[in-house]
Amino acid sequence: MRVVFLALLLILVYSCNGPEPRKPVQTKSGSFFKASIERSRKLLEKEEIKIQQLIKADSLKHYTHSSSGSWYTYLAVNDTTDYTPQTDDIVVFNYDVLTLDNDTIYSKKDIGVVTYKVDKQELFQGLRDAVKLLKENERATFLFPSSLAFGYHGDENKIGSNVPIKSTITILQIEKQQEN
Repeated sequence: MRVVFLALLLILVYSCNGPEPRKPVQTKSGSFFKASIERSRKLLEKEEIKIQQLIKADSLKHYTHSSSGSWYTYLAVNDTTDYTPQTDDIVVFNYDVLTLDNDTIYSKKDIGVVTYKVDKQELFQGLRDAVKLLKENERATFLFPSSLAFGYHGDENKIGSNVPIKSTITILQIEKQQEN
């Protein structure tokens, strides 16, 4: 009887141990992210070279580099005002989307007139930044690297993966936000 009691006690003691945590089979080194960053860096470098070649070939126009990373040249300038769109302003504009080789992807007619509440609605990153650079009745052509355009995913329609684009944007009207 003593042996049975001792055996049950030993089984009880060993079975009361909590579950042993499993050790990871492999650890992540971050090499995937490093490789992805390097691919993106090389892609941007290649696109910047192509954009610089286009700018050099278009010597009649003066291109300016924006703080967001795009390049632009004015086609029509409004010297009567200094006001550019601010957050919450309503901006009415039109634009087109072309490849850097001037093949039309979306025409102004395809897109139509856009009414946009600044920083509150979804547009591709480059267009959001470009709208804030222009004044009412100004028109400019922008060159966007793919990272500021539709990026890796494209627009899931006509614009493929990692396609840099060219866009001519015209600001038709700016409705300033109401001060409370």
